[in-house]
Amino acid sequence: MARPDKAAAVAEIADKLRESNAAVLTEYRGLTVAQLKDLRRSLSGNATYAVVKNTLTGIAAKEAGVEGLDADLKGPSAIAFVTGDPVEAAKGLRDFAKANPALVIKGGVLDGNALTAAEITKLADLESREVLLAKVAGGLKATLTRAAYAFTAKPTQVARIIDALRQKQESEGAAA
Repeated sequence: MARPDKAAAVAEIADKLRESNAAVLTEYRGLTVAQLKDLRRSLSGNATYAVVKNTLTGIAAKEAGVEGLDADLKGPSAIAFVTGDPVEAAKGLRDFAKANPALVIKGGVLDGNALTAAEITKLADLESREVLLAKVAGGLKATLTRAAYAFTAKPTQVARIIDALRQKQESEGAAA
């Protein structure tokens, strides 16, 4: 018979897994409470960071229908439940891990797909959503500018030819 406190913990973790669009599993061994507080503060806009029990997390992941975390649930574990931009959360974890080598990214899940630590690092290397949108907008603007030029080029050439013919006829008429 499961104890009510453990059942509540499993339900809470399962709810967080369902609500988040990504989850990053880390090992926090060797970090101080102050460092964990700094990590939570740096992730506050995009994710929540919680220390979890491996057994309860495994049960909660099965309840939530999340696969891919079981293999990494060894040692002291904590999960960053990402509700905002996954790229920004991955960057925050990567940067914190660079400054504090005791934080080890084990793996994670993004939109139901399991991610390795290397894939999370690649995700962190992506540019932010705003930069990518700006690049797309710039590309569209350049394409539209080229199209507008192509549409106006022929009428402009025709107008120049007509003007040249008019000037030629005027000069021939004045010479005759």
